[in-house]
Parts: sequence; structure tokens; C-alpha cells
Amino acid sequence: MRIGVVCPYSWDVPGGVQFHIRDLAEHLIARGHEVSVLAPADEDTALPPYVVCAGRAVPVPYNGSVARINFGFLSAARVRRWVNDGDFDVLHIHEPASPSLALLACWAAQGPIVGTFHTSNPRSRGMVAAYPILQPALEKISARIAVSEYARRTLVEHLGGDAVVIPNGVDVGFFDRARPREEWQGGTLGFIGRIDEPRKGLPVLMRALPKILAELPRTRLLVAGRGDEEEAVAALPEAMRAQVEFLGMVSDEDKARLLSSVDVYVAPNTGGESFGIILVEAMSAGAPVLASDLDAFAQVLDGGQAGRLFANEDADDLAVRAVELLKDPGQRAELRQRGRRHVERFDWSTVGADILSVYETVTQGAACVAEDEGAGLWSRLGLGRD
Repeated sequence: MRIGVVCPYSWDVPGGVQFHIRDLAEHLIARGHEVSVLAPADEDTALPPYVVCAGRAVPVPYNGSVARINFGFLSAARVRRWVNDGDFDVLHIHEPASPSLALLACWAAQGPIVGTFHTSNPRSRGMVAAYPILQPALEKISARIAVSEYARRTLVEHLGGDAVVIPNGVDVGFFDRARPREEWQGGTLGFIGRIDEPRKGLPVLMRALPKILAELPRTRLLVAGRGDEEEAVAALPEAMRAQVEFLGMVSDEDKARLLSSVDVYVAPNTGGESFGIILVEAMSAGAPVLASDLDAFAQVLDGGQAGRLFANEDADDLAVRAVELLKDPGQRAELRQRGRRHVERFDWSTVGADILSVYETVTQGAACVAEDEGAGLWSRLGLGRD
């Protein structure tokens, strides 16, 4: 099958949507399909052979964050050329309602289209206001996928229609095989995410840290991600700042090793999350997870059975629950076992098969429509067909 995939966000800035698209493409290629991904990227970005650069992206506020997207007349021309040259059996567009390559691809595309909706935003006035503009493009989509029940709810409430829920995929084996690094072990908490993006919640964790250190003075916090490190610890008492180690951007391999090393992985995100792929990666690596009680996180953690939840933005509650886990190796071991059982449903062996089933459904439907239209034409001409 020839499959075209549209990534709305810049390939060179890591994010959950980009990782999902990368892993999906590599999963499909490994199974013998031809895949081409169209994505924004800077000119000097080293791209995998299956990614086609659609030009540089610009940062714009989107869903409580800053997204780097590509839009405009030049981008539209590139999208049309890629669609025409690709001659795809199916086109898979991610975030088709975003003002990006995704929407341009909806306008340009012909044939079977699958749209995946990642955004969870229950109060998007902009999406409601833009609906008359989006409607003609969205009506061309043959099948809709939402990565969670909350992304599906956003779609239904703002744009109408419905979607099948297929979660983000993770290579569970990759994280499970990761080996801990000795220097990252021993009373450690882990955080991975953009340091200077408030909704990722690092300030909440920093407010909790003094209370954690008051109970367990040797605890260390390992932080991986880009951002202003000095600003991140500015509110901490100076004597405690040495307990925070910033690792900067880490490779996929080091991310997996970090997750396999920490005693507790903390996800203090404050909102705007439709899934929580980092939680699945952490559980796959064997890290006990402590996360804010966002609806999407609670669903990923099986209502708190596969990980612990604390009250969103409540630093005191985070501190209490982190100390409980750090003091109780038996509870951590139980969470590791539960998490590893729970993540199997998110492995690409399952998620990839579900997505392929959607592709097959829309391509078979398109073939049936084409056959019916052809039969109708012959009938109108008064001719039979063998």
C-alpha cells in the first residue's frame, strides 16, 4: 500500500505528534508498505529518507502551547505537488483542523483520507469560529481517528461527526530492553519535557521539591528537556538547587535508560493533554509513574491502577504522594508490574494493526464507490459490462 502521512508540526522540534508519526511510518515500512511523510523542517535538519521537507515552520500559539507550523501559498503548492506525485492509496492527515500543512492537504487531496485528531481542548472558541472554513475540508475525510476519548470528545463537540479511538503507539520492547545507568539511580525522580512550557508542569514539581527534600534530603530530580535551566530553579532555595540535575535534550536511547533508572517518573502536566505518551514510555521502561489527575492521564493509567495520581497543580499533594512512593519499594515494585502488563495494549503490534484496518476499510470503500460509479456510467450509456 502507498501511504502518505502529513505531519502538521515541525519535524526538528520534538513532540508527541511527531514521535507518533515517526514510529507509525517506521512500523508501516517494516511491514512492507511504501510511506512518505510530509513535514515542516529547517533546511539543515537531518531527515529520515521517508520524510519530505515542506519548508521552514514558524511558531504560533496553539492549544495552550507554541506549535511550529507551515502555512501559506508556497506551502500549498508544495502540498499539491507532493499529493500529485505520491499517487497514494490512502492519505493519513494528522490534526486536519489545524492551520497547517494538514489543512492544506485536506484541501488538495483526492481519494481516501484518514484524519487523526490529537487535540484535547474542551473550550476552543477558535475552533468553533473556524468551523465554516474547516467544514468543506473535513467533509472529505473518509475515516476519523482520535487518540483518546478526550480528543474524540473535542472533535464531536466542536466539529461534529465521530471518530474511532485508537491510542498513540509505543515500541514497548524498545523501552523494556533499556538498561539503567548507575549515576541516575538511587532516590531519583524523573521529568522529561519542555522546561519553559508552563503546561508541562515543571514549576509545580519545583514547588513540591522542598517538601520532598525535607522528608528525604538525598532525593535528586533529573530533568531532561530544553529550556532556561536557571529560571527553572530560581524559586528553589539555593541550597537545594544542587539536587536538580539538568540533562538537556537526550537521545531516544538515553530517554529509555533514564526512565528505566528513576525510582519515580513524575508527570505534573497542568492541562492540554489528550493522551500522555510519556506515561506509556515510562511504564514500558519499568518506571513507577506519578501523574497529575488530568482526565487523559487517568485513562492512560487505568484510573490510577497502573500509576499514582495527584491533584492537578497541587504541589503539596504531589509531595506527599512522591514521598510515599520513594519510601515504599514494595509499592513501586507493584506499580512496575501493573504498568508493564497495562502497556501491552499500546504496543505498535496492536495499534499499527488497528490503523491498518482503518486504511483497508477506506480504500475498499473507495474502490466500491468507483466501481458503482463506473457501472452507473455504463448504464446511462445504455451499454452492458462483462
